[in-house]
Amino acid sequence: MERELALEFARVTEAAALAAARWVGKGDKEAADDAAVTAMRVMFDTVSVDGIVVIGEGEMDEAPMLYIGERVGIGVQPEVDIAVDPLEGTNIVAKGLTGAIAVLAAAPRGCLLHAPDMYMDKIAAGPECKGRVHLEAPIKENLREVARALDKLVSEVTVVVLDRPRHQQIIDDIRSAGSRIKLITDGDVSPAVAAAYDESGVDLLVGIGGAPEGVISAAALKCLGGDFQARLVPEDDSEIERCHQMGISNINKVFTLDELVRSDDVIFAATGITDSFLLKGVRYSKRRCITQTLVMRSTSGTIRLIEANHHLDKKPLFKDKRIKLILD
Repeated sequence: MERELALEFARVTEAAALAAARWVGKGDKEAADDAAVTAMRVMFDTVSVDGIVVIGEGEMDEAPMLYIGERVGIGVQPEVDIAVDPLEGTNIVAKGLTGAIAVLAAAPRGCLLHAPDMYMDKIAAGPECKGRVHLEAPIKENLREVARALDKLVSEVTVVVLDRPRHQQIIDDIRSAGSRIKLITDGDVSPAVAAAYDESGVDLLVGIGGAPEGVISAAALKCLGGDFQARLVPEDDSEIERCHQMGISNINKVFTLDELVRSDDVIFAATGITDSFLLKGVRYSKRRCITQTLVMRSTSGTIRLIEANHHLDKKPLFKDKRIKLILD
């Protein structure tokens, strides 16, 4: 993929973040999500790719746009897989909390795992820990390996875990080992990426979250040279059958980073909606909006942090009838 696409994809996540930010703290997660999805879809109409959504808002009959299998872009080369989460953290935005982002990943056609919409057990770590942690290893062993790799004491290692009853045992084990924990309410893409990002304050992400978000996180870790492993966690027979339909016969398989993202040509972009481990959220200043976007390419290893000032009254996007309808 050409490097110019990195900026085009950054503009896509910026649009979603700007639209969703109007709903921060207003208690309406559906409206926030609709705004982000619509803005992202409209902006995709300007991007020079022949894209197919492989991770999106659901199946065709479940989502009006950005559904799995939808074609996006203007229909020219390159042919790419697109994984999107226009609003990662709908509850976060509704409640005005920290950690919401608009995010996407792109890779050559056929190179992103078509993860079904179910739970996934995950572990994410940075480049120094690559090959030293394993999803099936006891958490205390992983903590010791991370500490050695980062030249830290185990008590100095910081782990992010979703605050859910299903994680109580792993939380207890981390505390027993003496490591630090940051519990989050929603949205595990940002901390997964932060585990491989210098000075984020995050060393490791563990626990069960969404499978689609896992593939997006893996794409980011591919760009950063980090490590990511995952295993699907179907909850019933219908989800097991769903795995089989998508070509995943062994539901206990631990997927490596290279199996989740089967290419070294990946672009990842994320824009902050509210403040997170990675990014500042959308800020308003003198009738302008300020966004912060992280965009990365695996082929070059380049990481860009883009701070942009937006004059919304001059943006054609926000004059589009579809956008005005959801924002007015």
